[in-house]
Amino acid sequence: MAAAKGPPSDEPGAADRDDRPEMVRKLQERKQRHQERGRLARIGVVVLGVVLVLGGIVLSGPGIPGPGFAVILVGLAFLALEFDRAERLLERVMIWADQAKDRAERATTREKVAVGVIVVIGAAAAVAAVLLWDIPFLPF
Repeated sequence: MAAAKGPPSDEPGAADRDDRPEMVRKLQERKQRHQERGRLARIGVVVLGVVLVLGGIVLSGPGIPGPGFAVILVGLAFLALEFDRAERLLERVMIWADQAKDRAERATTREKVAVGVIVVIGAAAAVAAVLLWDIPFLPF
């Protein structure tokens, strides 16, 4: 994980050496523009970010359908505009996702087929368990 921290330097060709994902660079540009907003708007962004993160945590609970992880990331993106700790966490998640995408693109056909087979077997086992052991599929 050799991601550069902070904005690129003003040296010639420094932008070419910036190995941060594009989304991280865009986030930092957006954060600079956000700092120019009024206090009320900035407070609203923080409140919205907290509400989204808490809502995403609730959606991530067992038996609750919904895109909890995605909602948490959106809330974290709002909080990253205001807080450095949230920005660093979001940067790590984006770098991890970018690396996972690269690994998936480099995977051989054999590896992709093996993962597909494992997913199908896992789904079939879950359906079999629901049917055989009378596990309620829906929480009601």
